[in-house]
Amino acid sequence: MNRVELTGRLVELGALRHTPAGVPAIEFRLRHESERGEAGGLRKVNAELEAIAFETEARMIASALLDSPLLVEGFLCAKSRRSKRPVLHVTRIEFMEGK
Repeated sequence: MNRVELTGRLVELGALRHTPAGVPAIEFRLRHESERGEAGGLRKVNAELEAIAFETEARMIASALLDSPLLVEGFLCAKSRRSKRPVLHVTRIEFMEGK
């Protein structure tokens, strides 16, 4: 299974572009901070993740403000054939106002 659900804040936002097939796309970065239980204690979790969204989600994120709190769902995929670095492909975005 390859399913990711993550909360975080929008820390970087690229320009809305279109693929050669005309599909809207946008790249962005999400910063996540939380505490998780591990080995009988609490661990501070801090991570930034590269992400990309297409179609409706791309249009939604393109209008977002930096530092906006988000809940995203999606899957991990290699950035390209040459770079196996994982990128989160976002399939659902929820803006978490006031969080």
